Amino acid sequence: MQALNVNLPAILVAAAAAWIFGGGYYGTVGPKWIAALGTTTEALKAQNAGKSTAAKSAPFITSFIAELIMAFVLWGIIFHVGIWTVRAGLISGVVCWAGFVLTTVATNNAYPGRKVMLTVIDSGHWLGVLAIIGAILGGFGPR
Repeated sequence: MQALNVNLPAILVAAAAAWIFGGGYYGTVGPKWIAALGTTTEALKAQNAGKSTAAKSAPFITSFIAELIMAFVLWGIIFHVGIWTVRAGLISGVVCWAGFVLTTVATNNAYPGRKVMLTVIDSGHWLGVLAIIGAILGGFGPR
């Protein structure tokens, strides 16, 4: 039953670090991301104008929950690999990104004909997220 002995503090720290990274990342590339969406800052503000605070907060809460789930699942993958180092965690995160996230984001953006730059920006964010989560989990160890 050792697999059930999850390192929850490591998972929480990894998810929080990834979430903070996301804020900085999109804070930096925000204008390019908005252009890649094919919209403007003014249009996004107008779209959000009538929303409640809860509705405006929902994407931020959703992303944190997603990062918690990613950290939990990546913890399980690293557990099964059995190598608890920053490097091994980082590699595990990058491999999961390349195999699952990059492919999914690229496919989802290809069908509606979205700009390639949107895929580059969004998948770059998830690369950072999974690399951070993996490195932190690997560094913390199993428990």
